[in-house]
Amino acid sequence: MRRLCGTVLAMEAVVLLLSIVPAKVLGHVDGGTAAAVCGGLAVVALLLSGYVGRKRWALYAGSAFQVLVIASGVLVPPAMYILGGVFAALWITGIWLARKWEGSATAVDRTAGPAQARR
Repeated sequence: MRRLCGTVLAMEAVVLLLSIVPAKVLGHVDGGTAAAVCGGLAVVALLLSGYVGRKRWALYAGSAFQVLVIASGVLVPPAMYILGGVFAALWITGIWLARKWEGSATAVDRTAGPAQARR
């Protein structure tokens, strides 16, 4: 789960930073507001990506972060609504796939027996 969800958050930070210039050039918002909102969200995403998989609260914080990114569409419309929706879908899919994968790995370890599980 750590790798998959951490990667989603790290890539979200990159895309958030890259969305500053188009938000300004397209005239959706001035450069300072776009830089503050997108830059701040990118920093939070990078910090959370380091905690996912290590701390249980990081999954809940990451989910709340996805809601925050969507809500930031009020300040930087329409880009943040779209980016927030896409990355929220990736976040949910990442959690679902990670749990599915971890569950199947645990089931294989149980059926392998103690001697094979040590290898």
